[in-house]
Amino acid sequence: MAAALVIIALFSSLDRAAAEPQPTLAQARAKLEKLNDQAGKVVDRYNLANVRWKKAKKNYDELNKAYDQQRETVDGLRRNLVTVAVSTYQFGGLNGGAGLLNSGDPASLLSGLAAIDQISAGHAESLRVFDAANRDLKERYDKAKDALTEADKTRDTLAAEKKKTRRLIAEQTKLLRRLGAYRSGDPNSPGIEYNGPASGNARTALQFAFAQIGKPYQWGGEGPGGYDCSGLAQAAWASAGVNLPRTTWEQWSWGASRRVPLDLNQLQPGDLLFSKGLGHMGIYVGNGKMVHAPRTGDVIKVVDLDDYWWGRLLGAVRP
Repeated sequence: MAAALVIIALFSSLDRAAAEPQPTLAQARAKLEKLNDQAGKVVDRYNLANVRWKKAKKNYDELNKAYDQQRETVDGLRRNLVTVAVSTYQFGGLNGGAGLLNSGDPASLLSGLAAIDQISAGHAESLRVFDAANRDLKERYDKAKDALTEADKTRDTLAAEKKKTRRLIAEQTKLLRRLGAYRSGDPNSPGIEYNGPASGNARTALQFAFAQIGKPYQWGGEGPGGYDCSGLAQAAWASAGVNLPRTTWEQWSWGASRRVPLDLNQLQPGDLLFSKGLGHMGIYVGNGKMVHAPRTGDVIKVVDLDDYWWGRLLGAVRP
């Protein structure tokens, strides 16, 4: 009887699973499109948190190093104070003073009193220097402590954004595999040669970007085996001696005074192209094309700025 109930329950669960509606390919693609838009923004928040963490950690390390150096200075001054105190006791303390007063030689008495005054003055100066150094030590310690607290906060933010990103990427990957559209890419891809119309720094940047074609999109990627969209742009322009900020949002803000019309007749190769919502960006190649690192499950590639892409663009920046 028990075995029969188990079998009935098993078939019932199978029937329910079979009856659950499976999303159509069109629905899956629509969901993937939505996930891609979300992923761009989530990855950018992760990148921004990572940048802030690195800055906070560097600030703490520098302040902590300065604190350690000042602590060594204070320890040295403390040892000097002990030496001065011992010398003062041995030479200018009560016993030494009594010996001088009992001396029958006026010249010796005057000379000894002058020496005591010098020791006292030296002692006072040593105390003053030690006190100032000690206050500076505490100030450096407080700054290092505050910097460490800030670094811990940014680390926690980074961990939270990383968790969100991983969850979103896993969902994207699952959908892409179901659609048979997942491309792993080759981290060692030699890319292709750029033969477009760019010149100067822009040509250098595009030659770098084209050398990455075929490598995988990698969220948070800064190379050399994979990049995300803003990571590719940053690395490409860095090869030409131009330092772009790390994230899409920061690059768009950095380019506030460098905006150019979103017009194919006015765009130049090397210009940065940003999507609406700033969830994605790429580099204009010339001839109505863009090179970019698209999304999870795809590779760095060149695409035509067709109606789909053109309709998604927000604006352009010329580094």
